[in-house]
Parts: sequence; structure tokens; C-alpha cells
Amino acid sequence: MPSEAQPTAASPEPHSPSEPPAGVLDRYFRISERGSTLAREVRGGIATFFTMAYILVLNPIILSNAVDIDKHQLSFSQLVTATALTAGLTTLLMGVIGNVPIGLAAGLGVNTIVALQLAPRMTWPDAMGMVVLAGFCIMLLVATGLRERVMNAVPLGLRKAIAIGIGLFITLVGLVDSGFVSRIPDAEHTTVPLQLGGNGHLHGWPVLVFVLGVLLTLVLVVRKVPGAILISIATMTVLAVVIEKAANLPADAWGLTVPKWPGNPVASPDFGLVGNVSLFGGFHEVGLLTGVLFVFTVLMSCFFDAMGTILGVADEAHLLDENGDLPGINRVLMVDGVATALGGATSSSANTCFVESTAGVGEGARTGFAGLVTGALFLVSLLLTPLATMVPAQAATPALVTVGFLILANSVREIDWSDYTIAMPAFLTMVLMPFTYSITNGIGMGFITFCVLRLATGRGRSVPVALYAVSAVFAFYYLMPALGLA
Repeated sequence: MPSEAQPTAASPEPHSPSEPPAGVLDRYFRISERGSTLAREVRGGIATFFTMAYILVLNPIILSNAVDIDKHQLSFSQLVTATALTAGLTTLLMGVIGNVPIGLAAGLGVNTIVALQLAPRMTWPDAMGMVVLAGFCIMLLVATGLRERVMNAVPLGLRKAIAIGIGLFITLVGLVDSGFVSRIPDAEHTTVPLQLGGNGHLHGWPVLVFVLGVLLTLVLVVRKVPGAILISIATMTVLAVVIEKAANLPADAWGLTVPKWPGNPVASPDFGLVGNVSLFGGFHEVGLLTGVLFVFTVLMSCFFDAMGTILGVADEAHLLDENGDLPGINRVLMVDGVATALGGATSSSANTCFVESTAGVGEGARTGFAGLVTGALFLVSLLLTPLATMVPAQAATPALVTVGFLILANSVREIDWSDYTIAMPAFLTMVLMPFTYSITNGIGMGFITFCVLRLATGRGRSVPVALYAVSAVFAFYYLMPALGLA
């Protein structure tokens, strides 16, 4: 990947109304300043959308399969609309306000919390109200500067470890979602959790599409072909459509998304879930303490998942300054808080920054203009959902594997492996993200270990107070089940 120019902390200069449109866009988003081009931003925005498009199917599946305390289920079609609408609006906000190439959509970890922990104890509007409150708390933390202070308190070595952990995490996501790696059923009574393919062997046309996609992407990247990731996704989608047509595979062969040209590519959006929220009804159902803990659980997941993703994507896009900080990060964090609240307000669950944004960065995206492209495509998908979801995971996930490598290659050498008080926490951060399938767990364990090791070696004063506070919160979070609080 070519070397990119480092951004400055200065705000975009005001532009003259007489400037040509390209000049206005370039000045506002600082496209040239960051070493990018309009074409790269467009390609990156498209690539990010296609690697995120699975959420239009997966989020409705997770939420619609759960029942609330009244045994009610959310409508799948309404959830598709809510998911696309919120992803589009929040990604546009991130592009315009945050000016970073980060897409937002319903967070997979958070929607599981909402579906499996909140909904069974209260109604759906009550559960979504808890999400809105968590978003308000995040915005308050940003407004007071506490969230930025926490992020700036993280040592550079741990920040690099977070980026690497995300790279390993998205690689595993790509391998699992493609079917190249699968979970071994519990009935096998084995301590080995994963296996190659579906039964220890690779077989079937979908896996072949993934393998060819990985090889094609790597070849294009090695040869420095512009648009490598997007070319691979489009090529493999066409191949998958041809295979599906010719081979007449079983309905579940491709997973959630079948690469088949839809009979009717246009579907009317249903906004029935938008605004169906009760802010404080959940406290009446579960009590004040439990309600606060529910909000805290959502807050923890959103806060640190987003933190890790923002740092990882910004690092890969070369947007961090010499101290490893992201200039203008408060704007990015505030949009993330708004996205959490807006996700609850639309019943799509909390929206957060997506690690799949690294696919767009891999295409050269460096500014928020890529987010405008991604957000616009999500809004278009309100009408064209059948088309947006025809890209199978096997065609999109090779991008995640490739970008995972690029993140690791760019960050691993910058960790001081000779200082074990950094190296050991960094190692735990990296491996626990994919091994626990959670960005939050990797960050939490890394923070706690770092504080303990610095104290044990007499270097406790070198740890910022904010990091001690966050580590204590993480420790409490992990101890909540043992204390009977979760």
C-alpha cells in the first residue's frame, strides 16, 4: 500500500462559493491532503458497503428470532428497513462530521445483548429504550471529555495491539462467515472448537468461491492493482451467481445470502418500528439496579468496541498523529454516541463503528467522503434490499482476510516486545479478541494486565489514572456474574 500523508488537527478551511465542486469537496474532506483521490474514496466507500451489507440480513435475523416478555417478535421486513435506515444516516453523519472512512451499522455484539438479555425481561420498546439511554450516556462522556481522556491514556503499544487484534478478529470473522472454518458441534465432545470446512475438509462450490476470492484479492494486492478488493468482490459475486444458476444448490448452501438475481429487485420500506421506544419502561419491569446494570452492559460493549475499531481503522488509514492520537476524535466519538441512541430509537439496536471499514481503507479511502458513499448506498438499499443482499459472504469475506493481514503487517513491528509490561498485555489483547469473539474482552483483559504488571514492577505511577479507573470498571464488569449482579 502506498504511503499516505499524515493529517493535521486543523479544521477544514472555509471555501468560496465560486470554487468548482471538486475543489469544495477536496478542501472540506481534505482528500488531497491525506494523499487520497476522489476515485479512491468512491471505491473505498463501495467496498465498505459490500463488506457490511450482510448486516441487512443478519441483524433482522438475530432480533426477529427473539421474543420479549410478552412473547412478541419484531417484524423481519421492518427490521431490514430500520437497519438500512440507521446505518445510512449514522454513516453519513460520521462522514460529514467525523471525516473518517468509518461505516456504522447495528453492532452484532450489542444486538445479541438486546435480544438475549434485555428482551426476555421487558418489552421490545423498553429494551430499545435502554439502548437509547446508553447512547445518551456515551454522548455525556464525550461532552465532558472523559471518553477522549480514556482513549488518550492507552499506551501506544496497546493501541497497536488493539489494531492487530481487530485484524485477527476480522480474519476469523471472514473465515467463519465464508464456511472455510466452522464450529465443531458440542455433540462431538471435543475440546477443539473449530475445524476446516464443515467436517474437517473443504467441499462445495461456495467454499471454492471464497478460496478463489482470497487468491484473486491477494494477487491483485501484490500487483498493486487499483480497486483490488472491489474487483474481487464483484468478480466473485458474478461467479457465485453463475454457479448458483448452473448447480441448483440447496437453499442453505451459501448461508444467509443466496447469490441469485431477485425476481423483483425493488422492495418498499416499512418504517413501522421507527420511534417505537419507551425510555424508562424497562426500569419498571426489572427494577432500578438491574436496569442500570443493563444500560451499563450496553454502554460497555458500545464504548470499547467502538474505541478499538476507531483506533484500528484510523491506524490502518494513517490518520493517527505522531503520538498515536486521532486529531478531532471528539467529533468521531460524539457521532458514535448518537449512533447508539439512534439505533435504539429505530429499534435496529445500537449502531456502532464497523471493523469492516478496513476493507474501504484497503481500497485507499482516507476521508469521510467514503462514508458518504457507504451511507448513500445503505439508504438506496431501503428500496433495493434484494440487490444489496445478493452478494454472498463467500464473495465479500476475502476482503476481511486480506485486510487482516495488512493491519498486522503494518502494526506488529511497532510494539516494544522487549518490555514485558507492554508485550504481555499486548499479546493478550491480540489473541483474546478472536479467541473470545469479542473486541471488548481483548481490550479489557489487556488493560487489566497492563495495570497489574506495571504495579508489580514498581512502575505504577507511569499508568494514567484514567486507565486504572477503566481497568477497575472492566474488573467489576467481569465479576458481575460472580457477584450475582448479571
